[in-house]
Amino acid sequence: MNPSSSLPDAKPVVEVDSSVLQIWGGHPLRGQVKISGAKNSALVIIAGALLCSGDCRIRNVPLLADVERMAEVISALGVRLTREADILDINASEITTSKAPYELVTQLRASFFAIGPLLARLGVAQMPLPGGCAIGARPVDLHVRGLQAMGAEVQIEHGICNAYVPGSNGRLKGAKIYLDTPSVGATETLMMAATLADGETIIENAAREPEVVDLANFCNAMGARIQGAGTSTITVVGVPKLHSIDYSIIPDRIEAGTFLVAGAITRSEISLSPVVPDHLIPVIAKLRDIGVTIIEDAPDCLRILPAGILKATDIDTLPHPGFPTDMQAPFMALLTLAEGDSIINESVFENRLRHASELNRLGADIRVKGNTAFVRGVPILSGAPVIGTDLRASAALVLAGLAAEGQTTIQGLHHLDRGYDQMDVKLQQLGAKIQRVSEVPVDTEAAN
Repeated sequence: MNPSSSLPDAKPVVEVDSSVLQIWGGHPLRGQVKISGAKNSALVIIAGALLCSGDCRIRNVPLLADVERMAEVISALGVRLTREADILDINASEITTSKAPYELVTQLRASFFAIGPLLARLGVAQMPLPGGCAIGARPVDLHVRGLQAMGAEVQIEHGICNAYVPGSNGRLKGAKIYLDTPSVGATETLMMAATLADGETIIENAAREPEVVDLANFCNAMGARIQGAGTSTITVVGVPKLHSIDYSIIPDRIEAGTFLVAGAITRSEISLSPVVPDHLIPVIAKLRDIGVTIIEDAPDCLRILPAGILKATDIDTLPHPGFPTDMQAPFMALLTLAEGDSIINESVFENRLRHASELNRLGADIRVKGNTAFVRGVPILSGAPVIGTDLRASAALVLAGLAAEGQTTIQGLHHLDRGYDQMDVKLQQLGAKIQRVSEVPVDTEAAN
């Protein structure tokens, strides 16, 4: 089937490339926003469905360009997909090829995750080296070394990762694997590969992110035997096969954090649900440092109350349970309006401060040296044309535009649409003056 038709609400890349967001700032937000399913869970769980030779129903799947691309990747492998609203049905009973298409994989880094399930199911996989946001080097060497430890032969030639499992049964073998860094992608790839391997696999220095736990829960619901997800040591005992499942993805903690910042930067009271507050502990702690009040109205609902004065704070991004790198750019936007000097140290990716220069176009006072940004708070931001350089940078510019005086026009929406499910529509529903247009009119009057 044509995977594009299975995801009718996702916007084609060509369309969003030519559109811009216009924001008229200074309008308070009010109401409740629905948080979509987690992007980073959805992508890897779609890949994980390759492990199952039956039907998988995945609920709470966000409407994102990245999800569209991931669906296209596994559809190209012969997998059947259909989608209705936020429910994605996947049948991987017949995988017709072990070679993923170059033109799709190079657009989406997460598509490389499919190498683990393909090797586990078929004993062979051919995956082009991945693409994605240009936020720094994210090599696949940890994935490769882990798969080699499990008995796979892996060679990278002409940008293609060729892997196969020697031997008559074509099954990976359990191994003890230590990751040099707690890579989320490597942890997930190796955990999936181990579910159908012969024997026990132990992954040490594993990533602890909630999305890793979500993947483990998904696999366990299909009959896998995974223990320790959410800790630094994950143990997987291989099983012969996995069975069909109906599974709901966790709420997106980064989208939730972004909307909390939207409330803070516009000095508005808004509610968010569904959320998992435990996934937001470092974000909530920093918002409280800045002076914002966060109330837990229900186990899955948070409410933010506006602060009279926003106070400066320092941020160091770290792997979970530290402050998430994906929230660094939104917080930089918020700290441009905080009283005093803030320091943001980006320790996860080495090329993830490019939004600082775009925020400066709006009147921010930010200096960047290496992987550190020095943010001096200013009284006001002023609208201007800006360009989103990556996914979270685009979100940061939207947040700054909501608080800026006058009109802000944001280009580069293909980044935003990769990771936020109709962000502009959700903001409109909260009362923001924001619209998506195919091209910038010559003379646009400010919205009333």
